[in-house]
Amino acid sequence: MKKTVLITGTSSGIGRAAAKEFASKGWNVIATMRNPGGEKELNQIENILVTQLDVEKEDTIKATIESGLRQFGKIDVLINNAGVGIFGVFEATPQQSIRNVFETNVFGTMQVIKAILPHFRAQKNGMIVNVSSSTGRFTFPLLSVYSASKFALEGFSESLSFELSAQNIKVKLIEPGIVDTNFDDTTQKNYTADPELTAYNDYMGKIIKIFSEGDTGERKVTAQEAAATIYSAVTDGTDRLRYVIGEDVKAMIDTRSSMSDHEYMNMMHERFAV
Repeated sequence: MKKTVLITGTSSGIGRAAAKEFASKGWNVIATMRNPGGEKELNQIENILVTQLDVEKEDTIKATIESGLRQFGKIDVLINNAGVGIFGVFEATPQQSIRNVFETNVFGTMQVIKAILPHFRAQKNGMIVNVSSSTGRFTFPLLSVYSASKFALEGFSESLSFELSAQNIKVKLIEPGIVDTNFDDTTQKNYTADPELTAYNDYMGKIIKIFSEGDTGERKVTAQEAAATIYSAVTDGTDRLRYVIGEDVKAMIDTRSSMSDHEYMNMMHERFAV
């Protein structure tokens, strides 16, 4: 019997690439998105079921799981890829924008997991893959809210992996660097600013210049690279938790773990502080 994967956020980027990757490997794919009405590609692939799912709406989550089970009989893997980015100075970020990021990146992910767990427990097997970010392991300025949501996802996933091991359910984390998708552009569009708050203007100009010149130390990862890593994580047969994508990201994580906190913070302040 073919294995089945449910993927959130497949309208573009990593989610879309992952849907194609798994389908090309013979998997059944439940490809979900908030607005599937205009989808013209994925629903032409024989073993892909395109459904509507908003991680903030419990009824759409339950309906997707039910339709996936009707179509394919079981679900073996859940990939939580849906996410939203935000960019800007924390003080200028509206409280509702902060809540929106956590509703999608953290609480939405939790809600989808909670909905699938009864099925995984009943079949005594399952896997949950949460797409995190390198900014869940180390941070850059102007990404405080987004990083906070990914740090939360990292802690949640690590703790959950212990709990679910007793149920024969694996948990894995994917940690890409900057991904060459429209997510980066969307994050820039979700730029938070307050015209009356001018105290940060000089600093923001400096940081935006660093980002635009690619001087953060991270190269862009392709969606296809991320999808290939996700497929490898799902199929490698191990209990490994974290999968880092990008040699520069691995180097950055190694740097942080090898330095004292004081040394690391001094290094980062030299690069990003005024």
